[in-house]
Amino acid sequence: MLVTFTSNVDADVLMMGNHAELVLRAAGKDVAQGVPERGVFSYEQLDESISRLEAAAAAELPSEEDIDDDHDHEKPKAVTVLLAQRIYPLLAMLRKARDAKTSVMWETSSGW
Repeated sequence: MLVTFTSNVDADVLMMGNHAELVLRAAGKDVAQGVPERGVFSYEQLDESISRLEAAAAAELPSEEDIDDDHDHEKPKAVTVLLAQRIYPLLAMLRKARDAKTSVMWETSSGW
C-alpha cells in the first residue's frame, strides 16, 4: 500500500503504508485498525502533530550498530533509517501548511 500526503502548499509526499503507519501514530493519529483510507491534519491539529513528530524524532537515538566503527569495514552493515529522516518531507509539508493556515490530507492506494 502507498500513502500520499497532499496539501495545496507543497508537493505530494509518498510513503509506503507501514512507514506511514509509524509516522501517523507518532503524530497522534489513530491507526489501531491500520492506516485509514483517507485522513486529514486539520489546521487546528497541525501544531500538536508537528510537536509530537519532533518529540518522537528527538527521542529516537542511533543505536551502537548505527554508529560507524572505523575498525570493522569488512562486515556489511544494515542501514537503519531513523524516524527523523523518514518524517522530514512530511514535517516540512505540515509546517508550510501551518504557516499558510491550511490542512494536509492523505489517501491510500495500491501503488503503481
